[in-house]
Amino acid sequence: MAKEPIRIAMWSGPRNISTALMRSFEARGDTAVCDEPLYAHYLLATGHPHPGAEEVIAHNETDWRMVAKVLTAPIPHGKPIFYQKHMAHHLLPHIELDWLDDLVNCFLIRDPAETVPSLARFIEDPAVQDTGLPQQVRLFDHLRQRARRTPPVLDARDILTDPAGALGALCEAVGIDFIESMLKWAPGLRPTDGIWARHWYDAVARSTGFAPFRPQRAPIPRDLRGLVDQCRVLYRTLYRHRIVR
Repeated sequence: MAKEPIRIAMWSGPRNISTALMRSFEARGDTAVCDEPLYAHYLLATGHPHPGAEEVIAHNETDWRMVAKVLTAPIPHGKPIFYQKHMAHHLLPHIELDWLDDLVNCFLIRDPAETVPSLARFIEDPAVQDTGLPQQVRLFDHLRQRARRTPPVLDARDILTDPAGALGALCEAVGIDFIESMLKWAPGLRPTDGIWARHWYDAVARSTGFAPFRPQRAPIPRDLRGLVDQCRVLYRTLYRHRIVR
């Protein structure tokens, strides 16, 4: 149990089991969660035609400064832990970073051979910036230099291969206890999901825990191979810092 309020910012990319990890923390019972709070600002600022973009902008805060205030304010419902699921590419270059000092910043990564083909089913002709990996590397380097310590990095394969071990290592790294309830949750969507859930969360809505790891067997489509190779360089930069138990 956290003795002091802890705000965990998990910086991920799309198709990274990031929603399942949010489910895991919400299942603890002592944790408030929020789902991609900078998404509306990102869509408004970039104009990217993501599924349901107009609805996301209409129903969520679009001012990043107001979002930052909420994320660093007292934790909702008086809970001791605040888990914040973020997409790294939502942290646009004009957004100031000082407010991140009040958060325990962590990184969730996954092999691009698994994420890029999945992302291409939702976004036409994805670019490296859409994967979040360049932004993850830049943010990782910024935080590492500013805090003079290495932020925790968690690889999705480690979670799927050994959920208890990987989550235990993460909990230890951020200063909270691992509890068994993090391994199971009820199926379905929930009020804490973003309004975009019906476009992106079909698989996690059917889940009741972390699915077993299954190696990618389908060949990478020819038109995505260059992007996967580009992403792997960035992925490996973070992978060598991953935490293991």
